Amino acid sequence: MGSGFFGLTFQHRTLIFSQIHDIVFYGNGGYDWNTVYNMPIWLRKFTFNKLRAHFEKQQEEMDKVNTPKKKENSIKRPTFTTKASK
Repeated sequence: MGSGFFGLTFQHRTLIFSQIHDIVFYGNGGYDWNTVYNMPIWLRKFTFNKLRAHFEKQQEEMDKVNTPKKKENSIKRPTFTTKASK
């Protein structure tokens, strides 16, 4: 028997609960499950998108710091002479 008019599909419920989990988990203690579950949908989506943007920006900054820079031939090697100067 398929889902009726009322109720959410399994996929939709999974998305909602994943979103609630991410807000609670990555919110660094600022949110509890019950508060996020009872948030208006627009506010929960706004909060989720703000957290996502924050962590994406943080990841970009970490990638910038951790990527090796191009090695250019900026180091000049000293010239050595084989004969002693007189």
